[in-house]
Amino acid sequence: MSKRVVITGLGVISPIGNDIESFKLSMQKGISGIKYIKELADYNFASQIGGVPDINNSEYEKIFEKFELKDADLTVKYSVLAALQAWNDAKLELPDKFAENINENYGAVIGSCAGGAELYARKLYPLVNSKNIRKLGSQIIENLMHSGTTAVLSNIFALANQTISNSSACATGAESIIMASEKIKQSKASLFIAGSADPYSPYMWAGFDSMRLLARKFNDKPTQASRPLSASADGFVASAGAGMLIVEELNHALNRNAKIYAEIVGYEYNSGGQRNGGSMTASNPKRVIDCIKSALNNANISGKDIDLICGHLTGTKFDFQEVENWKTALNLNEKLPYINSLKSLLGHTIGAAGAIETIAAILQLQNNFIHPSINCEDLNENIKTIWNKNKIPQKLIKDINLNYIAKASFGFGDVNSCIILKKFN
Repeated sequence: MSKRVVITGLGVISPIGNDIESFKLSMQKGISGIKYIKELADYNFASQIGGVPDINNSEYEKIFEKFELKDADLTVKYSVLAALQAWNDAKLELPDKFAENINENYGAVIGSCAGGAELYARKLYPLVNSKNIRKLGSQIIENLMHSGTTAVLSNIFALANQTISNSSACATGAESIIMASEKIKQSKASLFIAGSADPYSPYMWAGFDSMRLLARKFNDKPTQASRPLSASADGFVASAGAGMLIVEELNHALNRNAKIYAEIVGYEYNSGGQRNGGSMTASNPKRVIDCIKSALNNANISGKDIDLICGHLTGTKFDFQEVENWKTALNLNEKLPYINSLKSLLGHTIGAAGAIETIAAILQLQNNFIHPSINCEDLNENIKTIWNKNKIPQKLIKDINLNYIAKASFGFGDVNSCIILKKFN
């Protein structure tokens, strides 16, 4: 019999809050974290806005100094701050750095799309190009490798089970959580740190800008720029951050009297093979539907049991296709669930999106609220034909009983992930 998997700790670094409480309040108030970024204008970006976490304070500097991360890539810094939050939230003891004890049943799966890119642009390229290689320092590689974040967290928390680094474009964060859940269900671990992060880096965002995928009509109105589900959406808004979760086997959590946020009861990930409507930048609709259906089957529930969909919904032309896929997958014509998009508040955190948005889903499930999707007052006409507009809330819904939430993420390369969360009783 497979093990049951629960969430016992949460940590977040984001444009709308660097701790769970402020993050939750921003969600409830519908506060946007999108701002004008002068550096992007100086680089002649068409899109000069974005969401960037503020980590410039003395307390964070002390943490970076303690763990020898002062010059680390932003992906590593964001991840460490979020992981420490989640570890403390789960009431786990921080291991002694100099002790020999290790946690053989604890592991980590941490993902990123651009891990190392920020440090590469800030330090490696300039110093190599100017022939000052000796100034790179002895830690450049460990902070530059894609696996650098996982390695750092393994050291901090003495993780001696499998420590994995993964990258599946914008499905990365959700996939990390699923991979951790699989390990625990198979009795191969008791606890995992699972999550993902991506840095603020003009060198990463430039590619999206050159593809004309970023919102460019709202540089003078940044908080209105991220418009999932809207008729006037003109692209996604790039953002940065990290989300980390403590994913734990149920009995292990109960035995240590841990607080339990939610249970992961179903999941699936797949690929569309870039066929039948799928491409490098678009999802194969059939495989998206297969992914959602398989997650529901894995949870042993049907579409009518879902109370809220926390969609991928980026503010691009693919929003309608996603909503249509959800309707087909859930096999519902009436009594549709609510659907919202966290990206309307904080933009698209790329590889971090799945983890941060899963945290948002868990907070809604636990606290019985549905955050508003802002900037969709002009709801996409095609979406209105297939989904009840009253089930796309533009204002906070409080005191609503939620039992099941579906969270999905889709990414470049035609990859899909879906997680079913259940309120823990």
